[in-house]
Amino acid sequence: MKKKATLHPLPVNQQECVARGWDEIDIVLVTGDAYVDHPSFGVALIGRLLENNGYRVAILAQPRYDTNIDFMRFGKPRLFFGITGGNLDSIVANYTGNGKVREKDAYSPDGNPWFGDKRDKSERRRPDRASILYANIARSAFKNVPIILGGVEASLRRFIHYDYTQKKLRGSLLSDAKADLLVYGMGEQAILEIARRRQKNQDLSDIVGTCERLTEKTFAGKMKKEGYNITLMPSWQEIHGNNALFLRAEKEVDSQARSYADNRLVQQQQSSWIIQHPQPPVLSTSEMDSLYELPFTRCEHPLFPNVPAARMIQHSLTIVRGCSGNCSFCAITRHQGPAITSRSRQSLLNEAKELSSMPHFTGTITDLGGPTANLYGVSCRIGSCKKHDCLFPKVCKNLQVNEKSFLTLLRDISSLPKVKNIFISSGLRLELLQKTPALFKEIIRAHTPGSLKIAPEHTDSEVLDIMHKESHNQLLQFLKLGHKLSRELKKNVRFTPYIISSHPGCTESHTAGMANTLQKLGLELRQFQDFTPTPGTLATAMYVTGLHRDTGRPIFVARGQSERMKQRRILERLLHSSQPAHKRKFTKKKPGTLSSARRRKKRP
Repeated sequence: MKKKATLHPLPVNQQECVARGWDEIDIVLVTGDAYVDHPSFGVALIGRLLENNGYRVAILAQPRYDTNIDFMRFGKPRLFFGITGGNLDSIVANYTGNGKVREKDAYSPDGNPWFGDKRDKSERRRPDRASILYANIARSAFKNVPIILGGVEASLRRFIHYDYTQKKLRGSLLSDAKADLLVYGMGEQAILEIARRRQKNQDLSDIVGTCERLTEKTFAGKMKKEGYNITLMPSWQEIHGNNALFLRAEKEVDSQARSYADNRLVQQQQSSWIIQHPQPPVLSTSEMDSLYELPFTRCEHPLFPNVPAARMIQHSLTIVRGCSGNCSFCAITRHQGPAITSRSRQSLLNEAKELSSMPHFTGTITDLGGPTANLYGVSCRIGSCKKHDCLFPKVCKNLQVNEKSFLTLLRDISSLPKVKNIFISSGLRLELLQKTPALFKEIIRAHTPGSLKIAPEHTDSEVLDIMHKESHNQLLQFLKLGHKLSRELKKNVRFTPYIISSHPGCTESHTAGMANTLQKLGLELRQFQDFTPTPGTLATAMYVTGLHRDTGRPIFVARGQSERMKQRRILERLLHSSQPAHKRKFTKKKPGTLSSARRRKKRP
């Protein structure tokens, strides 16, 4: 029997390159995350794809940025530097929605966001706006090497965007970083074309799935090309003169992303033009299978031990990509696209067999998912449409949900000898579960770890409309069906809601009403999150402009800390009352002190 070759992660230093017999690197991929060789980490997926196509790829993970010495570690890359802030936008990774510094980083060794000792907080592992800083340092190390930006940070900041820590609008990341090209979206097709052209010393213009930064002269030349259809968005100067135009620009990007139109979006910055070329074709099932079947160790590189995010997803499977939900507060549609691509049952079964044979596998597959797990296997009755808005205000009549496909997948993987449990930890759309009662029942029966987490986000119809979410009636119908199925299974399954507070359009009164509704429905609140105005969402555009996404009418926005805290305290009281008595935290008063009410009573 042929012995299986030992699988190694991509090299992270010169010694590992030498061990492979390499005297030169084609591409250096720079990331703000620790290097985890798992397909859920974008830099690993892109790195393995490039390696599979014959390129010598090295990973520069969490480099120091007080010097360019780390960027010179592999010598001059023959083709380009590929730079990403990591799996998260660096500002989101470093700060809470209220601008407080995060003390933990799930994408760093031991969750420690600081270089060196945990007590030494002089420098973070991941700098703010990491892509800009990394691009500048790479340029200082090797002036003539092309710099390609990619990943979530670049994708969502490709046009004028809002930065919530600076509380201001910023220009395109491509313009700020002065990079050569920006890859938006998932990027596999674009990065291969960039590598191919660099190999042949060809220019990098007009590549689908990319944005270019152009001078006035170059832009004027491109506009003279025959058949060069463009959509001109509000410029930097126009938006700063009238911030309502920021919402218009974001709606244009959103519409383009959902329609897969072949025109180009163009926006003038302060001193340059940004042009976005059309999106690449949607990956087929076989193409997506091939990506996830690349040889991954599924573990952290030994030099980056104990990365919390790696432990969380190590024994999970990605079954679907894309989301047609288009929630106002979510950037998944902007980054992954609205079209759904599902992997084949056989590819997932093969990966599950491989995963279950890993040394530390305990018998539990922690997730079969993606952005929305129960979009697996869906298709469109008419092929496709420009709207790609399949779930709002109700499920589109042309959306075909394949309940049997998901059930078969669950049963096949569950039958593997070493698999004891399969849990679905990714998001599940409530309105789709109602259309697939057999799947819903199976998830309750065998694939729910304790309680079933649901994400109604809110319970008020006015706020849900602004969120672009299903109506409150959908939640009521879902709970009715869920409790019915639980009784049939003789299981006491709890439904725990995830809630967003202070979303644009949500007032203190809305939040109080929601708290009351959750109590009436018997839903125990376990967690909630203050709305974070992250780049690349329509909710952020509403936060900045104070205008409704669809009507353009003024809406309430809780911007200041005091306004946000009013809503937060309502939910904190509900959260406190939902906890068992022995877990509640009470503040001890100092001996001899009186409450404010008692002090008032004692006054003459």
